[in-house]
Amino acid sequence: MKLGIDRLITDSGLQKRLAGRKLALAGHPASVTSSLQHSLNALFSCPALTITAAFGPQHGMRGDKQDNMIESADYRDPVYDIPVFSLYGETRRPTDDMMQHFDVLLFDLQDIGCRIYTYATTLLYLMQACSRHKKEIWILDRPNPAGRPIDGAILEAGWESFVGAGPMIMRHGLTMGEMAHWFEKQYQLELDLTVVEMQGYNPDQAPGYGWPVGQLAWVNPSPNAASLNMARCFAGTVLLEGTELSEGRGTTNPLEVVGAPDIDSHKILERMQALNEEKSFGAVLRPCYFEPTFHKHQGQLCSGLQIHTDSADYQHEEFKPYRLMALYLKALRQLYPDYALWRQHDYEYEKDRPPIDVIDGASWLRQWVDNNDAGIDDLDRRLQQHAGTWRADCQDILIY
Repeated sequence: MKLGIDRLITDSGLQKRLAGRKLALAGHPASVTSSLQHSLNALFSCPALTITAAFGPQHGMRGDKQDNMIESADYRDPVYDIPVFSLYGETRRPTDDMMQHFDVLLFDLQDIGCRIYTYATTLLYLMQACSRHKKEIWILDRPNPAGRPIDGAILEAGWESFVGAGPMIMRHGLTMGEMAHWFEKQYQLELDLTVVEMQGYNPDQAPGYGWPVGQLAWVNPSPNAASLNMARCFAGTVLLEGTELSEGRGTTNPLEVVGAPDIDSHKILERMQALNEEKSFGAVLRPCYFEPTFHKHQGQLCSGLQIHTDSADYQHEEFKPYRLMALYLKALRQLYPDYALWRQHDYEYEKDRPPIDVIDGASWLRQWVDNNDAGIDDLDRRLQQHAGTWRADCQDILIY
């Protein structure tokens, strides 16, 4: 299998189209070739290409920023002496001045297949800026490690934010190249867009189902995206960022374990199984204990669940992480009706709306969890309707 960056650095025809033009790279630590050379180094090794600037997203070009809302500053690259502009600092959109440093933008961010993962929003902002400034943008495509299955709810109008670029479903099933085509269509962008497609990529192939296990090494695209298992779970476990429950930050399994000190996860799992009518979750849920070294419940022993998609019991098409965590929240609310579940704090530059609503892209999930009369059938009808709408909307932009 060849990544988009692999094709660019080995295809003289592609390089010829860029010769003599000023190029900028949007990258981060997981912007690497199949041989694990960073894309910036690989591009500078191509004599036909002229790199004049770079952009770093949330967590920085070097991935040194651990948590949300920890900003990065602009700097000059100490090796190549080019400006590296932060898109998660004083601004999250490229400024007019930043756009003057290049003719063509090469976008090479590794995504994990979830609307709330902010690289999708950064892609949209860059595409809009390129459209406005008449700059070309090339997407050097990469795998979606969560694969093709879709899950969750579509963001409702008026709930757009930095973790919700538009009316996208939570687990979207697209590569960034496909997402670029969707943005182009959705926002009717007049744009010179090129997607350098992967070769030999099959999102339905086991055992990776989206990630080429055995071919491509895993490099964290953000500090807490530590494994393929995390990428599969993220579209569900990220909901807990809007709660007082731990999503595992401060442990060695962030966004793979969930829990809190003052709950009984064995009882919660039993209630989840009852709500799910003893059907398969598509993955193994293992009761466990953990103690975060930082973040929520720091230094406290938490009763939790770990989600395993890394065993023979994993069922790729059946595993729905968003639905799973919705069941988890519903079970907890039924067992602990007075639990102070919903967190109130500034979340990704949103100050006036509950974080859970910002994450979900609506207030529906929170209200469903808190409503004793709302059942699983209500959740499933909503999710099935949204999945059908999203599937139809994306049918014409799929590449692989």
